[in-house]
Amino acid sequence: MKKILTDDQVKELIDTLKERFEKNMIRHPDLKWDQIETKIKGNPDKLFSLFEMERTGGEPDVIGIDPKTNEFIFVDCSKETPEGRRNTCYDDEALESRKKFKPEKSALGMAKEMGVEILTEEEYFELQRFGPFDNKTSTWIKTPEEQRKLGGALFGDSRYNRVFIYHNGAESYYSSRGFRGMLKV
Repeated sequence: MKKILTDDQVKELIDTLKERFEKNMIRHPDLKWDQIETKIKGNPDKLFSLFEMERTGGEPDVIGIDPKTNEFIFVDCSKETPEGRRNTCYDDEALESRKKFKPEKSALGMAKEMGVEILTEEEYFELQRFGPFDNKTSTWIKTPEEQRKLGGALFGDSRYNRVFIYHNGAESYYSSRGFRGMLKV
């Protein structure tokens, strides 16, 4: 996968991210765009990851700062799970285990290609403070090894003004299930 963006792609992405940042100040009331822009422009790999988050429908936005690393935290803030990342089983092991009707990719495999992490259960709950997200879709979340070893994987959604976490076979995939990414810059 080509990881170099053209000057036009960089400008368009920065403009899109800035506009989204300014429209959604409730997600980051104490942050200033100039600091964020400087940091992402100085990290070409992270810029590429943000481009991929945007290209696949994630609508990434800053939701805070990691207090340990002082990095800005970008998360997919699209109302529903990103359309360009649906129809994925959980991981490559699950993808390989399917004998029929394999999806093209796995959530963890695609996240790795993009240079992002999928959300943990705690991060998914944190995201839901800013909205309801996934009212019509669902999102794979990082599954603890104990459950994954048993063949399962976790996903979440928001229904009836509440966030729900469920389980499914890791090899399952649906047109309404994808994954949300997180990137620290």
